[in-house]
Amino acid sequence: MASEQNYGLRRVWYALRYSLQGLRAAWRKEEAFRQEVVVVLLAVPVAWYVGESALERAILIAVVLQVLLVELLNTGIEAVVDRIGADPHKLSGRAKDVGSAAVLIAILIAAVVWGLLLFD
Repeated sequence: MASEQNYGLRRVWYALRYSLQGLRAAWRKEEAFRQEVVVVLLAVPVAWYVGESALERAILIAVVLQVLLVELLNTGIEAVVDRIGADPHKLSGRAKDVGSAAVLIAILIAAVVWGLLLFD
């Protein structure tokens, strides 16, 4: 199908399929992603309960979903680095470290936002 042009709903269908494949791969291969999904599943109902407005609920939910988003990007970076080769290289290590740092910052953002909204 690589030679066929995909437009409209067909393109959307293929994009959805690839996205679901990516989520399944992350779930199967990445323990951190599974742990973060559990946190999201727990945090969303709590956000719904403790948020005093639609905006607060949206922010609380968005920052925990942001952690999943950054984890998926980090997983993609790690996969590309691993695909290139298993030999230790300074740039490979840096790419993985920076991806991991991005996840840490996303977690810190979520913690700060939740802390500020819960203890205001």
